[in-house]
Amino acid sequence: MTHADAIARGRRVLRLEREALELTEERLGDSFAAAVELIAHSRGRVIVAGVGKSGLIGRKIAATLTSTGTPATFLHPVDSVHGDLGIVGPEDVALLLSKSGESDELLVLLDALKRLGVRSIALTGNPASALARHCDVSLDGYVREEACPHDLAPTTSTTVALALGDALAVALLEEKGFRREDFARLHPGGQLGRQLVTTVRDVMVADALPTLAAGDTMRQAVVLLAERRGIAIRVDGEGRVTGVMTAGDLARAMEREDDILGVDLSRVLNPNPRTASASELASAVVHRMETFGIMAMPVVDEQQRLEGVVHLHDLMRARIA
Repeated sequence: MTHADAIARGRRVLRLEREALELTEERLGDSFAAAVELIAHSRGRVIVAGVGKSGLIGRKIAATLTSTGTPATFLHPVDSVHGDLGIVGPEDVALLLSKSGESDELLVLLDALKRLGVRSIALTGNPASALARHCDVSLDGYVREEACPHDLAPTTSTTVALALGDALAVALLEEKGFRREDFARLHPGGQLGRQLVTTVRDVMVADALPTLAAGDTMRQAVVLLAERRGIAIRVDGEGRVTGVMTAGDLARAMEREDDILGVDLSRVLNPNPRTASASELASAVVHRMETFGIMAMPVVDEQQRLEGVVHLHDLMRARIA
């Protein structure tokens, strides 16, 4: 096999799976809305079940639901009929995955769930299957062919099932008003947790701020830029920010002025600078700073009074940027 052959085979798989997802998107309709409504209005958990590759996809869907505000757990169909059915409550909703919709183990589980009064959602590639017919709601995961050249190994079908599970989780997240702060509460560890719980107040500099007063000169501003990490901030008598000069502002002014120290400071200051709030997430400020090429930003309160300065380098040291 040549490199070209390997690349062509890989591209074929990606093309088939992309096309299957496009067709799934086109078919998505009222049954999806019904599934979202059923889960959103339930007072229990989502019980996700599947056999084989569908079971592996089911585990990931259960994890995604749980991490985005919809408590879910995976139940293996075989184990369920040997005691594990005890975790299921009447207020739960079952999400049952099967490409064929005719899996014996899953149909036995569905029968047991019906006896418990549990509502159910099928996610199947066969809308005419027993699973689809007997569940309360059926999601259409049909694919024309697997990416496997023998049309056997679950590939395209598992991609579609996984995407439908993600669609359910995100739709429920938005329906429930699940916020970034809620996500942070459930993901306290690692870099993701740091990004979601660190506010500007945690990383800003609040002492010895590089402030200028009305009447200060360009020379004073340049000294502040050198001493205070590339930013000088003019404030009025009540501490409100009236202008900002950064190293970038100075460089641009030097390109057009022969005697930069003799220039009136107001000609170089930016009177409408971008600012941050101490209570907002540091990750949101990183996005603005990277988008607009800003290395340092004033932190102000609701009355535009200066509270501190946030530096991109400090955000990087905190592993937010």
